[in-house]
Amino acid sequence: MTALAGRTRGLYAGNTRAVVARGLLATKSNNWLIIVSGFFEPVFYLLSLGIGFGAIVGTVQTSTGAEVPYAAFIAPALLAVSAMNGAVYDSTWNVFFKLHYAKLYQGMLTTTLGPLDVALGEIMLALLRGALYASGFMIIMQVLGLNLSWTAILALPAVLIIAFGFASLGMAITSYLKTFQQMDWVNFVMLPMFLFSATFYPISVYPQAIQWIIQALPLWHGVELIRGFTTGSLDAMVWVHLGYFGLMIGIGILVTTRRLRKLFLN
Repeated sequence: MTALAGRTRGLYAGNTRAVVARGLLATKSNNWLIIVSGFFEPVFYLLSLGIGFGAIVGTVQTSTGAEVPYAAFIAPALLAVSAMNGAVYDSTWNVFFKLHYAKLYQGMLTTTLGPLDVALGEIMLALLRGALYASGFMIIMQVLGLNLSWTAILALPAVLIIAFGFASLGMAITSYLKTFQQMDWVNFVMLPMFLFSATFYPISVYPQAIQWIIQALPLWHGVELIRGFTTGSLDAMVWVHLGYFGLMIGIGILVTTRRLRKLFLN
């Protein structure tokens, strides 16, 4: 029991807030235009496709069979994309720089902080960025009248779960990457996931085999979860989507903690 407690103390000092505070302080000195730039991409997609193209398309059927305006169909998908963009950017590019160039984590782990403190702190910072992007996008949806049900209020905590999942997995993957060229793999995965996760049209347009692949992607689960809340078309799959992200968060935190310990403490 004593040995287990000792190993736990070596992994976690209960001071995640110190990592978050340091990250927020560093953010204040950065160019906020760069920080918020990732917010605008889904907004432009919404205005051009949702409002413009949506006037031609009319209504679209959700996975539960509800008929909704096209703009209201893609808006929640873009909300999930906004959360993903913010979380992934912070947990990949920023973490990669701190890991290999700033050597920040080596310095942190020479203090009383443990690998789990660092992992949770960095994931929380990425979560904050994802939440910032998503909250702004949610306001735009409300102004445009694209939240069709009172359950849309539940989309905000759902967005945090989505951002948490992508941040956890993003940092875990980044801990294995060694060069900036390898970081291109992240974009290589994110772009097709953005385009094909039932973001712009129902998943039913694809052949069944392709649908199975799409349904394995995290963004599809995020899109369906948010779309269910904002349109009010909910079913039992909500629990599957939440369970998927719960598993994603657990795996991401576990892998990140073990990698940081292996890289800097062993």
